Amino acid sequence: MKLVLTIVELLRQLMERQVLRRVDQGDLDDDQVEDLGTALMQLEEAMDELTEQFGLTPDDLNLELGPLGPLLPRHRP
Repeated sequence: MKLVLTIVELLRQLMERQVLRRVDQGDLDDDQVEDLGTALMQLEEAMDELTEQFGLTPDDLNLELGPLGPLLPRHRP
């Protein structure tokens, strides 16, 4: 389950960055920004619930890739 949640968290963070890029570029209208923001918040809440349910922390999902460093950025508390 840890690997599955790690992959989902990686995808969540990638989607979040893509949304931020599109917002910065002005590619989205206000309704799209609102909808995407709500969806990302719900996904983050679901991830928090799942990690708690399985006794994991966000740091548990951050695989160490040796000389490449951690898989995920360490910006979440």
